[in-house]
Amino acid sequence: MPEYVYRAITKNGQIVRNKVEEASKNNLIRKLKGNDLMPIEIVQTSYSRIKKRKVTRKNGIDVDDIMKTANSASVLQGRVSTKPSTREKINLLLAAGQRITERDIIIFTQNFYLLKKANFNNIHALSTIISSTENLSFKGVLQDILAGVEAGEYMYTTMEYYDNIFPFIYINMIRVGELSGSLTKSLEQAVTYLEDTSARNKKIRSILLPNIAQFIGIFLLLIAGTIFVLPAIQDVFASVGGNASLPEITLSFMSFIDLLKVYWYIPVGIIGIIVAIFFSYINTPRGKYNWHYFKYKAPVFGRLIFGIDFSRLMRAMLLNLQNGMRIQESLEVSKSVVKNYVMLSIVETSINSLLAGGSWIEPFEKSGLCSPMEIEMLKIGMQTDLSEMMEKMLDVMDMDIQQSLNKIMKILPEISYSFVGILLIFLVVVVLVPCIQLYMGDWLLEANGF
Repeated sequence: MPEYVYRAITKNGQIVRNKVEEASKNNLIRKLKGNDLMPIEIVQTSYSRIKKRKVTRKNGIDVDDIMKTANSASVLQGRVSTKPSTREKINLLLAAGQRITERDIIIFTQNFYLLKKANFNNIHALSTIISSTENLSFKGVLQDILAGVEAGEYMYTTMEYYDNIFPFIYINMIRVGELSGSLTKSLEQAVTYLEDTSARNKKIRSILLPNIAQFIGIFLLLIAGTIFVLPAIQDVFASVGGNASLPEITLSFMSFIDLLKVYWYIPVGIIGIIVAIFFSYINTPRGKYNWHYFKYKAPVFGRLIFGIDFSRLMRAMLLNLQNGMRIQESLEVSKSVVKNYVMLSIVETSINSLLAGGSWIEPFEKSGLCSPMEIEMLKIGMQTDLSEMMEKMLDVMDMDIQQSLNKIMKILPEISYSFVGILLIFLVVVVLVPCIQLYMGDWLLEANGF
């Protein structure tokens, strides 16, 4: 049985080291994690031997005697103290509870793609990346993936256990690449997907977050002014007398806030029931299908969402076709890169149509979601060269997706500014007008008969 020397981190951040016998590196990693130990390094030193009668050798070096006292991890990585150094303690303290970010996934995918492009095998590439990964949490995940690959598993099978780290689409891109034998190409697509998604999310956040912050700030100012400032102004008007009073809209809003303070649980309960019904409905198969269909037909965003899903499906299918798969097999493998129930039902119908001797393009055409140009290009591809025509179609789709994105980026600021502007006008009318009225002092003259 192989012998391993390992270094691992306990829950308290201490580094422990030991030499053990285990059937495989994969089993050792799982055993360590079961004992709440996060592996940092595992090195196989030798295979254990059945003890034999020791015979003294002349003019020779007894390797077994050396290995009893030697630390192979120290030999490979340099002399390391059994106790963690101050630097290690500081690093562990800073890394405690370190979150795995989207950036970590992007850097890993970029590095893995470059190493695969340089003809590294999966084990060599993963080992190289692990040695340079600083995030201890992510390092443990990659070591688990490496252990699975060494045990003869696909990478994506281990990634599926970490679906809270790796996106669903990302895992299935790796799956398509591994099953089709084009992992390098899939990694290139995964890098593009992650970078585009990250850039798109940053752009949307840069538009929405400042406006949401302004909206919340103005809303809180409106509520605070209604609760604290307006009653004080009303008391001043009442104490002096006269005809001066707060505007009608201000009084109505104050009454509404007073009513809300007393019966707040009614709107909260109604909203809670509506949200609960909505989520219960979309968690049913029919509800989820209808919700996914709404996403594809939604104004402004619908065409973009469908275009991204359909483009991703066609790109995965093209990759499989280029590696010699038949159309039916290609559809079967490629359908995993989309999560939308509507798209999945179209793909399943397309596969069934092929089995019945029909056209696989017809279900996409009848769905009414694909553009006439996309359908026509697929039909021409079936008569000429499908792979070549799909490449051209994907180029056209990429341009359409970019145009849709540009439109959305143009519309989003206008929509968010409209909401903020409406709330700001309401704040001025309800709160600021009474404050200006109080400041101007005309009501004092009226109260004294001038």
